[in-house]
Amino acid sequence: MQATGNAGTGGTRVERRSIDFVPENERHGSPAQQFTLWFGANMQITAIVDGALAVLFGADALWAIIGLLIGNLLGGAVMALHAAQGPKLGLPQMISSRAQFGIFGAVIPLVLVVVMYLGFAATGTVLAGQAVDQILRTGTPAVGMVLFGALTVLVATLGYKYIHMLGRIATIVGVLGFTYLGIRLLLSQDVGALLAPGTFEFPTFLLAISLGAGWQLTYGPYVADYSRYLPANTAARKTFMSAYFGTVLGSQWSMTLGALFAALALPKGSRFLDGQVAFLGNLSGGGLIAVVIYLVIVTGKLTVNTLNAYGGYMTMLTSVTAFTRKTAVASWTRFAYVIGFIGLSVLIAVLASPDFIANFKNFVLLLLMVFIPWSSINLVDYYLISKEKVDIPALYDVNGRYGRWNKTALLSYAIGIVAQIPFLAQTLYTGPMTELLGDADISWLVGLVVTALVFYPLAKRNSTAPSRMIYPDETAEAADSLEGSVANTATA
Repeated sequence: MQATGNAGTGGTRVERRSIDFVPENERHGSPAQQFTLWFGANMQITAIVDGALAVLFGADALWAIIGLLIGNLLGGAVMALHAAQGPKLGLPQMISSRAQFGIFGAVIPLVLVVVMYLGFAATGTVLAGQAVDQILRTGTPAVGMVLFGALTVLVATLGYKYIHMLGRIATIVGVLGFTYLGIRLLLSQDVGALLAPGTFEFPTFLLAISLGAGWQLTYGPYVADYSRYLPANTAARKTFMSAYFGTVLGSQWSMTLGALFAALALPKGSRFLDGQVAFLGNLSGGGLIAVVIYLVIVTGKLTVNTLNAYGGYMTMLTSVTAFTRKTAVASWTRFAYVIGFIGLSVLIAVLASPDFIANFKNFVLLLLMVFIPWSSINLVDYYLISKEKVDIPALYDVNGRYGRWNKTALLSYAIGIVAQIPFLAQTLYTGPMTELLGDADISWLVGLVVTALVFYPLAKRNSTAPSRMIYPDETAEAADSLEGSVANTATA
């Protein structure tokens, strides 16, 4: 699995970088690739379900679509700010969080992030397995889940370039497939009636905003993983805009369809949630065209599941290497981590009962509260305190400027989590403040704002940020220069 050649020369090859810094001679690509990756990753059936939930929880289709758009615009901005860090840092997202939390401190949110991605991968595998089963007609969805898991392992192991290639394919396939479904909906249903403005209810409108924002915020811990190979001189604004419009347009398209599908299925909208794959197959007209739509579903889910697997592997490796102190790992290690991660997600998907999957998904959604404060701390420190200046070699050195633990960040992180609890409106727990908001969950907003307000003044006083960016080659050059000076002194 060891790669050969230079990553900067182009072409398709197995990625050899992992958690280590990507040097400039291996950088390649353009910000436009961020658009296709995130557009394709959001043209998928789970995003359709997310949009449908806004209607099934009580919002009229029109107000649900508007609320989802506001949420996508707000959450997408946070997501794209993380993406803009990639070119300058040349690092996976979670490695860079060591600058805020310390080498060991960064592991605390990482463990929960791994569980979250595992949950997303497992629940996504269930849907994709149904689509594969519809294509192959095996009558055993577990077969489809295993095949889908194998495809995910393949792409995630091959790495960065293949993931971006899949994103481009998913963009084309998604546009064609979802456009067709939209046309079928227009021709077979009175869409005007579905969009007829009803009574505006602020709680359900707020819920739609939260569904859109929460969807975007889940990408935060790994979005820079897919922009870190861009040349270091890539304008942050271009990276931001490409990722932003890709993720917002792709998700809003999918969620708009979901809201309309759910409105169409009312008053028995639960039938849509119980059989989303079959619902889309029937809407397409059945037969061969339904098989094509199932392939569209598989392609979209494969894209986002690969992101979950690759991001999960990076997160696990970041946690382990905090204690082993390694700065790079062999290519076979990526394969071992990825196959272990996907193998476990497929096992959960195959063996779990429908009730367990539903409960596990609710648990995963509850975990969103633990990394929203992480996202706030990371962005506030990078853009407002460190001013985009990071000592990269120190991110791998427990005795460096960032140390083992950052008490300021960890305290702010804990406060950010606790502050959200009264505002939670999840299946597993509902906070006391949610009743005043009509059961709408605004914990994500509380987590972002409260964490930032607590962290900024404390971190500003205790900042250990360098006065300029420090790259690994500068450290090596300094060491060589010092060694040369010592040698000259010894021979003088």
